[in-house]
Amino acid sequence: MNNILVTGSEGQLGSELRAIAFRFTQYNLFFTNRLTLDITDYNAVKAFTETNKINAIINCAAYTSVDSAESQSKLADAVNHLAVANLAKIAKQNNIKFIHISTDYVFDGNSQRPYNENDTPNPQSVYGQTKLDGELAMQKINPANSIIIRTSWLYSRHGNNFVKTMLKLAETKSEISVVSDQIGSPTSAVDLAAAIFTILPKIKNNSVEAFHYSNAGLCSWYDFALEIFRIKNIKTLVNAVKTSEFPMLVKRPTYSVLDKSKIKTRFDLEITSWKASLSFAFESIKI
Repeated sequence: MNNILVTGSEGQLGSELRAIAFRFTQYNLFFTNRLTLDITDYNAVKAFTETNKINAIINCAAYTSVDSAESQSKLADAVNHLAVANLAKIAKQNNIKFIHISTDYVFDGNSQRPYNENDTPNPQSVYGQTKLDGELAMQKINPANSIIIRTSWLYSRHGNNFVKTMLKLAETKSEISVVSDQIGSPTSAVDLAAAIFTILPKIKNNSVEAFHYSNAGLCSWYDFALEIFRIKNIKTLVNAVKTSEFPMLVKRPTYSVLDKSKIKTRFDLEITSWKASLSFAFESIKI
């Protein structure tokens, strides 16, 4: 039996890993959150992994509030960077497989084509920088059989995300405005969770490798909102606006589409289009 530690189990991805775990009976899963296991505490993680004979770690824990990270940089760094270093050290010492989830925010968003794993990161925010620092720490420690999965525009029935925000706004507003000049790829947390469980036994590498995963295709936030309302038959009017009309504390990537070629080829994955996955999310998991 593979004993797998899942951190951040109450977040979007961790919750979906828990929800679909019944489909992967070969795994014995230990789901933890910040109250049951403080991953910033090296000794606590070491004791947990050794006591429970952990064979693999899936790190879904992250400080993800992009704006708040600017004023809470120490906390963001502890979770997104230092905790990842703790997990990587323990993975290396105990020959534990390690999957770490990262983000499109490690890039500056100025590309004209999908980002691949060899593109140079250039984060534009504290959040993006701390996530990159976590990646770099993991790569420096270099535990075998470990990978980084960068993803983007994650949504699920859990936590806070764009889909739930749009549905909530539609309850009280007949008209909303959504930016149309930021382009990316939505990612169903259900799809990513299934991909993680599928590729876990196939991971075999001597040096840490990065992979990109999101649903197939691309859209703007405006397009995303339109599709949400189309599927749900919501009549709220959606107006397209420019990012400049929505001043924010932190610059959002203008273009953060991720190239999925590597993960598809290496692990023989089929990746569903973002529209099909969104429809499935509404029909089957009842967002």
